[in-house]
Amino acid sequence: MVQVVPIKLDNGETVIGVEVKLPKTTLLTISTDKGYIMCGALDVLLLNEKLREREIIAGRAVGVRNLEQLLEAPLESVTIKAEQLGIFAGMKGAEALKRML
Repeated sequence: MVQVVPIKLDNGETVIGVEVKLPKTTLLTISTDKGYIMCGALDVLLLNEKLREREIIAGRAVGVRNLEQLLEAPLESVTIKAEQLGIFAGMKGAEALKRML
C-alpha cells in the first residue's frame, strides 16, 4: 500500500510525505521541490560518491516507523549538497525540510 499525504510544517509550508508498506518494512520519505529526508533505506554514501554530480539534497534518519517520527528524528547522515545548505547530522527532519524549501 502506498500513502501520499501533505504535511504542514510549523512555518506554514507544505511538504509531501510518502509511506510505502512493503513486506516486513515500510519506506518513508518527505520531500520538497529541492530535496528530501528518508528512512534508513536511503544510501547517503551512494548519493555522495557514485551520484555526486547530481547534487542531491537529502538526509537519512534511522529507526523511524512513521512520517511523524521522521519529522522529529535527528538525521543520522546527510548528503554533501545538504551540508552546503546548512543541514547536518543531528538536525531534526522538520528543520532540514525547512532549509530545503
